[in-house]
Amino acid sequence: MSKYDVAVIGSGPGGYVAAIRCAQLGMKTAIIEKYSTLGGTCLNVGCIPSKALLDSSHHYEDAVKHFEEHGIEIPGEIKVNLEKMIARKQSVVDQTTGGIDFLMKKNNIDVYEGVGSFKDATHITIKGKETLEIEAKNTIIATGSKPASLPFISIDKERIITSTEALKLKEVPKHLIVIGGGVIGLELGQVYKRLGAEVTVVEYMDR
Repeated sequence: MSKYDVAVIGSGPGGYVAAIRCAQLGMKTAIIEKYSTLGGTCLNVGCIPSKALLDSSHHYEDAVKHFEEHGIEIPGEIKVNLEKMIARKQSVVDQTTGGIDFLMKKNNIDVYEGVGSFKDATHITIKGKETLEIEAKNTIIATGSKPASLPFISIDKERIITSTEALKLKEVPKHLIVIGGGVIGLELGQVYKRLGAEVTVVEYMDR
C-alpha cells in the first residue's frame, strides 16, 4: 500500500493547486480524480470552455455588426459553423488539462483515477478501473461542484440540459431558457444570444 503525507480528493483549481503546493513544501502527495482528465469543473466544463465559446461568439458578432465601421467588408453571408466552434473550444480544454498533467509529473504527484472514499481517518479506498487503497496522514477534500437539478424537472440531456451539454450543442437553439443567472448561465446565454438564439434568464434572486 502506498503511503502519503497528503492525499487530495478532487483535481479542480482548488485540488490541483493544493497538491502542487504540498509537493513544493516537500510532502509526498497524491491526487484522486474520478474523471479521466484533471482540472475539475472549471477546466473541463466550466470557466475555460465557456470563455473559449465567448471568444468565438464575440468574433462572430464583431464580423456581423462592427467590421464594416472599421472599413472591413466581407462579401456574402457570414455563417456560424457551430461544429468548428465547439471543436476549437475542445482543443483549448485539451491543452489546458494537458498542462495540469504536466504539472503533476513535474512535481512528482501520484495521480489516481477513481472515486475516493474514507475507509477510516488515514486510509482512502479508490474505486476506478480497479479498487485500491492508499494511506495518507492528511487529506484535502476538494470535490467541487456540479449543476443542481430542480424537483419538477427531469434532465434528459436533450431538451432539458445542464451547462455541460450546452458546451457541445449540435445547433443553435431558437429559444434558450437559462435557469440560474450565475456566471456560467449568463456566459453561455451570451454565447447563444450572439449566435442568434432568443435567450431568457430565470433567476430566483433580484439581481
